[in-house]
Amino acid sequence: MARSALIIVLLVAMSLAAGCAQTRSWLDRSTGRDADRRSDKVVLGAPDAEDYLVELEELATGDPATQVEIYADAESRSTLTPDPSTNLRFALVLATPGHSEHDPSRAQSILRELLADTPLMTRSEVALARIYLQSVEESLVLAAETRRLRQSDSRAARTEERAISQRLASVEAENRRLRTELEEAEDKLEAITSIEQALREQEQPPE
Repeated sequence: MARSALIIVLLVAMSLAAGCAQTRSWLDRSTGRDADRRSDKVVLGAPDAEDYLVELEELATGDPATQVEIYADAESRSTLTPDPSTNLRFALVLATPGHSEHDPSRAQSILRELLADTPLMTRSEVALARIYLQSVEESLVLAAETRRLRQSDSRAARTEERAISQRLASVEAENRRLRTELEEAEDKLEAITSIEQALREQEQPPE
């Protein structure tokens, strides 16, 4: 599941980071604006969508040291200078699978908060937040279903194990009963044999 999510994120990142006209049009349509980027509102200091996506591509494909560096920088900026852009960047980092700090639940919470109040976000940022929120929520649903199936399998395995243990215990008890009956039968046979031998000795005339 994580591998599939990573592939999806990489495809989105690579296509959007290219900055082609089709990508810009796709982002425009996802937020319901005109294809003309000049109609987008201007938020001072807000990064371009490509800035987010290029970094996310580095995060998804980079080595562990690069991933740690990107995460640490995003977290510190979100903590020290919290605003929609730094919080969105941190949420997107958390939402991207493939690194040790991947946390879809936390990303979901931050993205929901951002989308509840969007006046200080550009339309591209809103589009990214919506896209990644949908992806995160789908991954959480899949993870929950996977856990449910594993728990169900585990319960079934435990039930089967108990049934096997009960059958083994029943077989062992039956074997013990049969051994006891056999020993009793052998004792009785030995006693009868002794009696018959004694009788035969009594019936023999003395020499």
